[in-house]
Amino acid sequence: MNGVHDLGGMDGFGPIDAEPESEEPLFHAPWERRAFAVTLAMGALGQWSIDSARHARERQHPVDYLENSYYENWIVGLETLLIELGIVTSEELATGQAAGPAAEELQAHKLTGENVAAVLAIGSPTTMKGKKPPRFAVGGKVRAHPTHTIGHTRVPRYVRGRPGTIAGWHGVHIFADMSAHGLKEGQDLYSVRFEAKALWGVEDVGRGAVYVDLWDNHLEPA
Repeated sequence: MNGVHDLGGMDGFGPIDAEPESEEPLFHAPWERRAFAVTLAMGALGQWSIDSARHARERQHPVDYLENSYYENWIVGLETLLIELGIVTSEELATGQAAGPAAEELQAHKLTGENVAAVLAIGSPTTMKGKKPPRFAVGGKVRAHPTHTIGHTRVPRYVRGRPGTIAGWHGVHIFADMSAHGLKEGQDLYSVRFEAKALWGVEDVGRGAVYVDLWDNHLEPA
């Protein structure tokens, strides 16, 4: 969807002042550690995909999204999914007290402390078996569809309608745009190279390309 979460290439937000990765802590406050843990624990229930979680964060009011910190947006998205799926109620969230025991099917997927390492090591596989050869070959010229959607999409606005080159093929993966809405379909996933001049109108100065992973539905022959 088009929203404030898609900030790539937008003006007016000032320079990026990222901390050196070697100096940045994993968490900037104790509550961020808890936010990360509770999000993973609830995701282990298997009631939604990572794409659904991303879309839940995107669907906030734009002002709220920009004012929230990274993990605040995680918590807002988690609360949205929990309420929409009927796992908790607004009253339970407000009071911090459960009105009753969780459903049996949810309790069966409860993530316990001793299982965390094993669950994180396995993850959630996204690869699927393909039924036909990929539509594009490495080196092929493509263009990202200039589409706009009210649903979830993994196509950044700054590449839409822009020409690129297939730099690699990752195989067939669950199509994130549909997965965000509860639908499971496999599509070829490509690494696409977009030159700086095609994106920003400036000449290559040695680091003038962006690589974006895009699915088959995102692309058309150039």
